[in-house]
Parts: sequence; C-alpha cells; structure tokens
Amino acid sequence: SLSKLQLKTGDLDPRLFSRLRHLQKLDLSDNLLDKFPNSLTLPDLRVLNCNNNKLEDVTALKQFPLLEELTYENNVYLTLNDDYKVMFLLQNLRLLNGKDITKLAKHVRCANSRKLTSKVTAHWEKFFRDQLPEKHTAEQVKSIRKEFLKSVQTNVVYGPSSLSEFTRWRVKMIAEEFLTRSLGLELNSDTESEEKMDENEEESTESPREAAEDVAPVGDFSSYISNVLFVTVTPSKRKRNHSKSSPRNKRSKSQANTQEEAEDVSAEPLHFLQCHSKGNSREDFKTQLWSCVFEPVLDSGARKDPIVSSSRTVATCGGESVCLIDCETGTVLKKYKVATEEFFSVAWTTLTMVISDSRKKAHNILAAAGRRGIVKLIHVAADFCYGEIKAHKKPIATVCFSPTQETHLFTASYDKRIALWDIGIPDCDYNFKASQLLVLEAASIPLRIALVPTCPEQYLLAGCEGGCFAWNIQLDKGQKSRPFEAIFQFPDDESMTTSHRVDGLAFLNDDVVVSKSSKPGCIYLWSWSRSFDAKGKGCQRTVSAVILAELEWSTTDMSYLTLSTCPAKDYVFCGDEQGSVWMYNLSNYTTAWGSAKGKRSERRIPPTQILKWPELRVNGEQPPEILVNNVVSDSTFTYLVVLTSVNITAIWKKS
Repeated sequence: SLSKLQLKTGDLDPRLFSRLRHLQKLDLSDNLLDKFPNSLTLPDLRVLNCNNNKLEDVTALKQFPLLEELTYENNVYLTLNDDYKVMFLLQNLRLLNGKDITKLAKHVRCANSRKLTSKVTAHWEKFFRDQLPEKHTAEQVKSIRKEFLKSVQTNVVYGPSSLSEFTRWRVKMIAEEFLTRSLGLELNSDTESEEKMDENEEESTESPREAAEDVAPVGDFSSYISNVLFVTVTPSKRKRNHSKSSPRNKRSKSQANTQEEAEDVSAEPLHFLQCHSKGNSREDFKTQLWSCVFEPVLDSGARKDPIVSSSRTVATCGGESVCLIDCETGTVLKKYKVATEEFFSVAWTTLTMVISDSRKKAHNILAAAGRRGIVKLIHVAADFCYGEIKAHKKPIATVCFSPTQETHLFTASYDKRIALWDIGIPDCDYNFKASQLLVLEAASIPLRIALVPTCPEQYLLAGCEGGCFAWNIQLDKGQKSRPFEAIFQFPDDESMTTSHRVDGLAFLNDDVVVSKSSKPGCIYLWSWSRSFDAKGKGCQRTVSAVILAELEWSTTDMSYLTLSTCPAKDYVFCGDEQGSVWMYNLSNYTTAWGSAKGKRSERRIPPTQILKWPELRVNGEQPPEILVNNVVSDSTFTYLVVLTSVNITAIWKKS
C-alpha cells in the first residue's frame, strides 16, 4: 500500500518497481499521479487501485497483462473512452471500478474490433488501393500511409458519439496493423518518430515540477510548468536573445544593443507563455485568453515583488483552464482545468476563514466562470476547488467581487441578467452556503461591470451589447429584481446615442470612467458624478455622459478588445488587433477633470507609448493574426500581462 503519500509520477522509480516481480496487489490511491511510467514492469500484478489521483491516460496500463481488478474512480480527466481502452488492452480484466465487465470487454475485444476492421479495410479498398503504384518508392509509401491514417480516423464512424475518442484510437491501431500485415508498409516511418519526439518533449516540459515553489498540490489543481515558447523576439526598440536550453533556463534577460541603450523603453518583454493549451498541445494557437487579475497581497500567500509592495502573481483564464503565474520568473505555479468548460472571467476576494483550534486566517479565494454558467470557487493556498455555484443557465461573461463586502460576488450573464451572490465563508471542512441576493435586469447582454468607487454598495455600472447602464444595488430597498436606473448617451457623429456596444469599462479614479465603444477608435473618459447627478431623482432616465476627453486609439471595428486602468498611476491600457498595447499616462489631466468646471479636452489624447508586439517566432514561424483581448497591470504598474487570441500570455516589466 502506497496510498496517501502525495506521490507524483516521477516518484514511481522503474528501477525499484521492476524488481518487484512477484507483487500481486498495489494500492496507489489518494496520490497526485497524472500518468504511469511505461517501464514499471510488475509482471505478476493482479489488483491495482488508483482512485483519487489526476490520471489523464490509461494506455500505459497495458504493461500489466495479468491485471484482473482495476479501480480508478475520482480521476476527473478519465472518461468512458478510457474504460473501453483498458477493456481492450487488458485481456484478463474482470472488475473495473467494482463492476464485472467480462461480457462487455469480450464484445469490445471481438465484435467491436471485427466491425472496425471491416470498415477500415473497406475504406482502403474504396479510396486508396488504386493510389499505390505496383512499383512504389519509399516516399510514396510514406505519403499514402499518412493520408490513409488521417482519412480513416476522420471517416470511419461506429457506435455512440460518446465513444468517438475510443473509436478513433482503435481505428488508428487497426489501420496501422492492416498496412503492415496486408501491404508490408512499415510502421516506423518518420511520422511516428516525430510523434514520439513530441511526446518526449512535452513530458520534459512538465516534469521539472520542483521549479514551482509551492507545496505539492491536492484536489483539482495541478502544479504545472507551462509550454514555454522558445522564441526569437525583436521588439521595436530593443533586441532580445533567447536561450535554447532546457525549460529550467527558460528566461533570458534582454540584452540591449549599446547603440540603443539610450532610448527610452518604458517596458520590456519578460516572458511568452503558452499555458492554456487544449490537451497541453504545443500546436494550439487557437485558444482565446480572456481575463487576468493580480492576486491580492497577504502577509503570507501571494508572492510580493522584492522592490515594490505589490503582488507579482496573476490569475489568467482561457479555454478549459485557469492558471496562476509568477510574473517575475514566468513560472506557472498552478493550473486548474475543467475539460468541458471555457473560462471567460476570474476574480479574487480575501476571506477570513476559521482554521484548526478556532483560529482565524485570511485566505485568497479565486472565482472562475465561463460558458457553462457555473462559478468555481478555488482556495488557492490549499490547491482545492471547494465548491461551485450554478449561477446562470447561459454563459457568464464576467464576474467581480465587491471591494467592501468580501463574500459578495456579481455575475453578468448572456441571459441578460447580473446577479449578486453571497458566497458565504467555508468552514474547516469546506462546507459553505451560497445565496442569491439580487438580480439586475439588463436590456442586452452585459459584457463588463464596474462598481462605483465612492459608493460600491449603492451603484453598479455595466457595459452591454446595447449600451452603458447603471443600477441601484442597495440591499435595503427590498426589491430583489430590478430594472436599470439610467442609460448613458454618447456622441455619435452629429448627435447623441445610447445604442452601441460597450466592450470596455473601468474607473480611472473615484469619478472618471473610461469606456470603449464598438465604434472604431472610440475610447471616452467621462464623469460619473456629473453625468448621474444630471438625472435627478425619480424614474429610469436617459442621461448624456459628461465627456471629459477622448483617447486616440486603433481604427479597428473589432469588438471585445477590452481596456483596463491603473488608478494609482493614472494609466489606461488597451490592446489592439495587431498585438500592440496602447498606454496612456493621464496624470497631467486628472486634476483639471476633478474640478467642477473641468472642461472637455478638445483634441483626442494620443497614447503615451504603444508597445509593439515583438517579432516573435515559434519553431521558426510567426503566429497567426494576434488580437490583444485583455491587458492588465498590477497596482504599481510593475508588470503588464497581455492576453491574446492565439493562446499566448505575454508578460512585460516596467523598466
């Protein structure tokens, strides 16, 4: 029995296990295994328990041919497809997760295999047999093998769609056996050796987990070293050389050219990470990254930058995963994954929780939500997703916590509602009770939300598909479901309009709102108090936003490229459709805007600087079109995190 020992895959030393030639029963439950090494041997193993691990693949179990009983319940990444794989691979298996699978396994190995073999053979006869010349070259063999394997996995369909992964796996296996047996086409082609090399590279990328400084993870989290991009980077103002050594040496300090040293570079690129890949694939340049938030600083917990007293750990989300990244080192400290989810938003709060002996301690809690309409609540220090709230039946676009009520969470959904939840405080056994306090009815889908800094328990602003709205959120008003209280008008050519998509919204300070419209190149700064006070008391009304200034930005009409602010430094950030980050230092304007007679700046304010996307090459090639979906700085503007449409997280550091 080796259960409950925090064992990781690297702890299963083949040199030791291969000596246990008569071992018949092995219990590896309640550990941290994500896979089995291929050479454990154990030729006489009959019973194996792998419950409560993090297994992602079962094919390595074929090395235990005498296995009769196998359990791997509560491995969240394993599916029905994996059950069928082990039934095929293990000829002596009788019990799987406590159930007798003798008859089903016989069907999988015999009837299912016969049917698939028939379909694979027919596919060759119909589409490929005549393509291979009687006297063929090795190059022709290689080409037709590659085409056939791709075609047969795409077109041979059998059984329910829930087993499609298993069917493709078996079809590939049968097709390779068919080519070897019937036609003498060798399996050891360049294609296969390339696949093996890729697998080895991916394995080495994830293996040095000691590089992550956190304790061994438990629950649904994994401590994770990302697919680090070994790239050639040429920023517009400074050249960088990147090391091509192992992942442990993944960061190379930028080397400034002596002729360029005098140039004013406000920020330099530190890291480019590909840590949200589907299935950890290095070829994934399609996963969109949407949201990032810096972790609040605690006395213990979030890593502090040694020079400035701000956090350097940031939570990012996109695709099926949420990552926690150390901005200075580029290390992905933790990764949380839900195979059926696409995460759109993350938010932090700090809860004072009761720990052992009735002592209280502050812990950072991360909320993550997306396409499934479910909020996941993650206790980061414990590496544990302790609960979920089924908040909406449609996707959640964005979430945010109240700055004054630590348990109050707002969720904005595609169901055209914004809900306020009290998530409660989990006890020492992680029991908690969430309750819905309020529902705000929107006329269109809310995309961004912001609480008014001077009265965060009274008013909430939302940028929506159909305009910018405000709600009264006071809980003592009694009305649980509320319509919006105001809709704001903005300039549109010669007139004012309320009808436009607002896909960027943030407060620059207590009063100045920054909002971005879908109208090309349109970012407005406006006064919350002067706009809202003009409404007066009473019913829902249309209000003209009191515009203070307009920022010069890209002329693209591309939507959902959002903006952010750094209030402590009076900065606004917004990415564009070419991978660039537009930065605006507005400290020279905010004092004038704060006066009651502050007038609108007549001319558009140009960016203080535009950070150009570096000439970045991955495996010798440039990534496709790069959109900057989001860009966020820490509270002191030391680090800038850029999220893109091509599954690349870029981290810049202020010089």
